[in-house]
Amino acid sequence: MSPTRRGAALGLLSAGALAAPVTRAVAKAPAETPQTELPDADEPPTELATQQSRNDHMMAPVGINGQGPFSFLLDTGANISCVSRRLAEELNLVSTEQTRVHTVVGVRSRPIVKLDLLQIGPRDRRNVRAPALPIKVPEIDGILGVDWLKGQRLTLDFKGRKMEITKSRSDRDEPGRAVVVPARRRKGQLTIVDADLGGKPISAIIDSGAQGSMCNRLLRDMVRREEQASGSVDRSAPEVVMMETLAGESFSGETVFLPFLRLGGLRLGNVPVTFAEVHVFDVWGLKDTPALLLGMDLLSQFEKVSLDFGRSAVRFDFV
Repeated sequence: MSPTRRGAALGLLSAGALAAPVTRAVAKAPAETPQTELPDADEPPTELATQQSRNDHMMAPVGINGQGPFSFLLDTGANISCVSRRLAEELNLVSTEQTRVHTVVGVRSRPIVKLDLLQIGPRDRRNVRAPALPIKVPEIDGILGVDWLKGQRLTLDFKGRKMEITKSRSDRDEPGRAVVVPARRRKGQLTIVDADLGGKPISAIIDSGAQGSMCNRLLRDMVRREEQASGSVDRSAPEVVMMETLAGESFSGETVFLPFLRLGGLRLGNVPVTFAEVHVFDVWGLKDTPALLLGMDLLSQFEKVSLDFGRSAVRFDFV
């Protein structure tokens, strides 16, 4: 799929491109995470039907203070859940403090609101402190981050259009059906460690909040060197992609095609991504290593993607 034919990127930690000259993206990864009641390891399995946003994201029904359901974007690239400022005003949620929120392009101060009760199916949290962000897309009432998933397993079922939260469990490859890839926890997210580009190791983060996949400069430069070595250098000027965060922060990138990408037992060729010199790679400590954010353009090609935060592994089901 060509980057110029992707939907608008509305995810929290990445960006993609539209056929139109300007696209949208949003990023958030607070360095100072508000304290929230942690999940109970004995919570019941949760299965919820999801909806698909106009930009192909998974949206889950969430209750707040006994009201709703409201539509929250499922984002494995966000280490904390948040609400839109619009919803905070609608529910009369008052803020008395601020927190620093790291976006794709930098750091912003945002108000924190208190949620007396936040519900996802049979699971609930009380006394949740969440940043209120100026999300301008009406269909997104908030973001559901990985703070709900301490030591648990999240399955994004693209074919069945549902999400599942269950206990962590051991897993293994199923030849012809599924591949399990080892990962490590990095600031709340799972970073795939068994990955390489043309035999050279890279880091890859699963970012379900991103419409399009994105790479950093070191990975872009690796591709350029491979092109020069093979004599297949494209002399034309790189395709420039203009982007805008959901909060209206503009930035730009360029189209890059990744040859021979391997994620564990998965092998992908000529993968389109967007390179951008952005702050988010600094936030995750990935500035000095070739790194890739796997967005919905790649994730949704699988039947299911399961992130096990207890076992530090990612499973890709493709049949």
